[in-house]
Amino acid sequence: MAVTMASVSTGVMNSLLGKLATLMGDEYRKIKGVRNKVASLLDEFSSMSALLVKLAGMDELDVQAREWRDQVREMSYDIEDCVDDFMRDLGQKGATTGFLKKTAERLKKLRVRHQMANMIRRIETRVSEVHDRRTRYKIDEYAPSSGIVAVDPRVIAIYAEAAGLVGIDAPRDELMKMLMVEGKELRVASIVGFPGLGKTTLANEVYRKLQGQFDCHAFVSVSQKPDMPNLLSNLLLKLAGQHSSQMGKLDDTITGIREYLSNKRYLIIIDDLWDSLAWKVIRCAFPENSRSSRVLTTTRIYSVAATCCSNSKEYVYKMKSLDDQDSRRLFFSRVFGFGEPCPVIYAELSTDILKRCGGLPLAIISISSLLAGQLKPMWEYVRNSLGSMFEGNPTLEEMKQILDLSYRNLPHHLKTCLLYLGMYPEDYEIMKNDLSRQWIAEGFVSSINGLDAEDVAGSYFNELINRSMIQPVEKDCNDEVLSCRVHDVMLDLIRSKSTEENFITVMDHQQIVTGMNKQIRRISLCNGGEERGVMPAITSESLSRARSVAVFRTVFWPSLLGFKYVRVLHLEYPKSGRLDLTGMCGLFLLRYVKIACDYNTSLQLPSQIGELRQLETFDLQWSPLVSIPPDIVGLPRLSHLVVPKCTLLPDGIGSLKSLRTLHGFDVSENSINNIECLGELNNMRDLDLYWSRTETLGEAENRMDALRSSLERLSHSSNLKNLVLQNLSSTLLVGWSTLSSPPRHLQKLDLFGCVFSRVPKWMCQLSDLHWLVLRVEKVVSSKDDGDVDILARLPSLIHLELQIEKCPEERVIITGSGTAFQTLKHLKFSCPKLLLAFEAGAVPRLQRLELRFSIKGWQQGSSACLPAGIEHLPPGFREVSPMQFDHFRERLNRRDAAAAKSALRNAFACVGITMVRISGGDAVLKATTACSTNNTVPDELAILGATTEISDYSS
Repeated sequence: MAVTMASVSTGVMNSLLGKLATLMGDEYRKIKGVRNKVASLLDEFSSMSALLVKLAGMDELDVQAREWRDQVREMSYDIEDCVDDFMRDLGQKGATTGFLKKTAERLKKLRVRHQMANMIRRIETRVSEVHDRRTRYKIDEYAPSSGIVAVDPRVIAIYAEAAGLVGIDAPRDELMKMLMVEGKELRVASIVGFPGLGKTTLANEVYRKLQGQFDCHAFVSVSQKPDMPNLLSNLLLKLAGQHSSQMGKLDDTITGIREYLSNKRYLIIIDDLWDSLAWKVIRCAFPENSRSSRVLTTTRIYSVAATCCSNSKEYVYKMKSLDDQDSRRLFFSRVFGFGEPCPVIYAELSTDILKRCGGLPLAIISISSLLAGQLKPMWEYVRNSLGSMFEGNPTLEEMKQILDLSYRNLPHHLKTCLLYLGMYPEDYEIMKNDLSRQWIAEGFVSSINGLDAEDVAGSYFNELINRSMIQPVEKDCNDEVLSCRVHDVMLDLIRSKSTEENFITVMDHQQIVTGMNKQIRRISLCNGGEERGVMPAITSESLSRARSVAVFRTVFWPSLLGFKYVRVLHLEYPKSGRLDLTGMCGLFLLRYVKIACDYNTSLQLPSQIGELRQLETFDLQWSPLVSIPPDIVGLPRLSHLVVPKCTLLPDGIGSLKSLRTLHGFDVSENSINNIECLGELNNMRDLDLYWSRTETLGEAENRMDALRSSLERLSHSSNLKNLVLQNLSSTLLVGWSTLSSPPRHLQKLDLFGCVFSRVPKWMCQLSDLHWLVLRVEKVVSSKDDGDVDILARLPSLIHLELQIEKCPEERVIITGSGTAFQTLKHLKFSCPKLLLAFEAGAVPRLQRLELRFSIKGWQQGSSACLPAGIEHLPPGFREVSPMQFDHFRERLNRRDAAAAKSALRNAFACVGITMVRISGGDAVLKATTACSTNNTVPDELAILGATTEISDYSS
């Protein structure tokens, strides 16, 4: 694991060590004694850093050790700020000609010598104080205090009475059906989900129901760091009533279990696995004896669940939260008694409280136990301060223990990344790209063994998803998670931990999460807290050392001039008016900027931002049209530039060699020079182009020629992965069908706003393409060289949206050839008539089909046309969904709709769709599958349920 510059456990100690090492460079050699003093400080800080890492690995610290740790961590922030100030004064921004010469000249000045000497003297004084405490408290000899051993709350779940369980019947029956499918081989299934969802309770219910059908059975729980010999010896005791004769010898215990189970049908529950290695050891104890034995595991981590099931996804059961009805049943039964209604005076309060619980059974049980027998003031208190209830309230200790166990099991770098999510408001959809770039800007993530820092950050995000610490929201066609949410209960834990570590200060309409008696390191202002007089209490001094500042939908707007050391600036402004950000130009450490505001807001940027030499991300996508400072093209580290459509960028973007993302580039507004310079950006990964206005044909052709030339030059780079072209007419695309050298490593190509005469032949070169959106005037069929054949041979294509403007003369045939559409999972097909046909063996992996067509004339039969070969769709196919475009909209004729409804219902009955109906003014044709439980249905479809849709937007 690479060393990160900043973390929750060590502060910015590693970043500070790097900067002190810089002060030992040759350019500082003329300052007498500086190298020796800095070398001494480096040694002392290195020792402190190592001890901080050691302390971070301990679950419990006594008061003295915790105080010393906090002092060292806070000191690292303050000293780095001091060093940053000094290096800035010396001009250490690193991009001017003759930099070393100018620096050397300035170092000759007496003022500078005194400045550095004073800085080192102040650092030495503070370090000496901390060192003395370290010696006095004997921190180096520290061992964690024993404390009181907490009772594992899973024990309660194991012995819960089934009669009191709510919402357990359906998941229990589904899981039992999964386990008891016929077959004599050993089958392993796994339950995976967020802490508190009831995995242990569900596993125990299945165990109770099925244990009578087996010769022997056992239920064992795995600790976070299991003692494997003891665990397996305990398993043998439960199975055979005897301990292993060779206590402590793992291989003998495994042999004993295997011998005992060799001729028996067994059922074993392994509860709360934490890693795949532990499972691989446990698995060795289970023999394949062809007696229909079954093993069920539970885990919070999806990759562990997949390993248990030998990566057979159909045997991984994903836990779901309780729905609103079951949440209410559980809550009310525990507060008022089983079957008793909720009094009217508590109705609104209970709704708010249950929203915070998010369907987590353990959260609902803990909070309802607290409220049982309490009067309305207590309910209001719980509602208004639910987050702080985790602090010292015994009735919520179970939830805290379970969530805290997950947190403590995280590696240090993931703890830091997880706590940073506390910057976002409750229920906020957090984009993966935003979060990754913020982590990098803060120094939480760095490159590892040559692997790019953004890729490393992406892997951290995925690991938090994998560990059920955050919840996925949006996925792409490759099942890559693009955004997430933090469960309310997890968010409470995150903010509680942030308070302990002085990591983040959150101020919102309900509470101040972090006390104001400490220096604020990161601050998030949320949702109108100024209405209660909270926000104005923040002083400029308390904010002066903040490294991340986020403002979400609040009219309180602190002055940017006070954020001298800020790295991350995320601002969402909720109302129209004037928003002055000119002070941003002085934030010399700024690395990430994202601004979102009302389109009626007058956004004022600084006229120059060339001083922001560290800036990596500048995102104005959700902002009004604004003038971009001309010296932006001189920023050496700018990697991500996102601007509103119709934005005119200054000339010279070809000098932005670090640029990876460019969104909102308006081909019709920017100069020919800028369009040509696109081809020089060899690090470009994600390019989004737009055409906003009509020009003379000659001028437009010149721009298109320049753009075509740039894209062909980018074809020599392997970096460009995503390309979006919007709003280009067929006239402008003349000649593009013969593009000689397209960017061949594209993975996503979105051309929906462009109308090609037919499918361009150069698309056959895009072997890595997995997402394609394409709009054509017509499709041409010819043997082995038709338009559809070009697309069918793309070996990686997963998602295809094909819109055909004119009715083809014959059906568009999706062939069953062994090489055609072998990877396609999602097909969106749009045509005035459903002239589509599937041959036997076509699209073998298809999961989702979206159709859009006109139903005009279906009553008379003159225009009715159904897809042919529906019976050839693969067994896993269960979803037909809507796709909305305006192009075919026409007034809905009820008789045409009824005719279409009947015809489609009959046509799709062969693949399990039994009912079609028209709903709403948009004329959405909906269908429901006959079989709502099918193990071949992908996980994401199972979440959607059985309702699927066929749409016609002809209204």
